[in-house]
Amino acid sequence: MMGYGPMAGLMWIWPVLALAGLAALGYLTYRLAQSPPSTAAASAARTILDERYARGEINDEEYQRRRSALRTGA
Repeated sequence: MMGYGPMAGLMWIWPVLALAGLAALGYLTYRLAQSPPSTAAASAARTILDERYARGEINDEEYQRRRSALRTGA
């Protein structure tokens, strides 16, 4: 038996803290699973677009149109 010491009334706090920790872990797992993909692919696409524009393969209008499409994700 635990007795009736000064901390006996607070024994309920450990299960509550354990449940809160599990809930926080579950929430973090959910958020990480829902995060958008890395922007590395968009950055690489932008670099290729900039290089093509610099080489003169595409004109100003085409460059702006494709750059806008990259920003909107279309």
